[in-house]
Amino acid sequence: MKLILFVILVLPFTYCKDDPGSSFSYDNGDDDTTKAGELIWSDEFNGQGAPNTNNWTYDLGDNGWGNNEVQLYTSDRKNVRIEDGKLVIEAVKEDGQWTSARIKTQNKQTFTHVTVKARAKLPDGSGTWPAIWMLGDNFPEVGWPECGEIDIMEHVGKDPGVVHSALHTPSSYGNTQNTGEIEVPDFDEAFHVYETEWTSERISFKVDGELFYSYEPTEQNARTWPYDHPFFLIVNIAMGGNWGSDPQYESDGKKNGIDPALERARMEVDYIRVYAN
Repeated sequence: MKLILFVILVLPFTYCKDDPGSSFSYDNGDDDTTKAGELIWSDEFNGQGAPNTNNWTYDLGDNGWGNNEVQLYTSDRKNVRIEDGKLVIEAVKEDGQWTSARIKTQNKQTFTHVTVKARAKLPDGSGTWPAIWMLGDNFPEVGWPECGEIDIMEHVGKDPGVVHSALHTPSSYGNTQNTGEIEVPDFDEAFHVYETEWTSERISFKVDGELFYSYEPTEQNARTWPYDHPFFLIVNIAMGGNWGSDPQYESDGKKNGIDPALERARMEVDYIRVYAN
């Protein structure tokens, strides 16, 4: 699950170059006409209100999500909304209970062998665990990690400024070895473009165009390469959990280590764009 430094001056150029405009739409048409590098799907998060139901649905509840996380996921406006042209996911503590949101394109939009770019500003605070990631759409049938997982961006607040990307496969999951990291010192103050480039042979990760990790197994099989079928997108903020929990704040033997002074944690996503490879 889960070099340095980005020249922020290139961001406006990258943004303008990729900007499809507020009227962007995509007609699937004939796959044979799709060219490498072509923008095939985008959510620019324009307007106000709830996320576009043509693109997004919700995971709901507080069952730990396989990682002993402590938050309750909701679809409430306080936790997830479109605001001033951005997707806002906000974790909120009320009466000692954390609520947050996890939205996904499952059964709405799926993709195979694509480049994904997400321009985002991440939350600060020990105990936070924001992520932008992908899961194989055969997850309900085969389970995890057989379905495969692509973690485009993960950040744990107890280790501020270190952004992680990872791949989970049957041959490497849990304490995965297929992972890389890069320093983003102003992760919570500035927007950065978090990117994965996924082809039939390789999956690479970049921040602001800076390559920092690639995965290209010598032998592709079901254990090393569950990446030749459709995946859907997920965006969320988890709180605590096996990786996000800060041990200095844990109690009762639980993975609930969150800075007690923290009341809110906010992630903003300017856009998510998907390009054909």
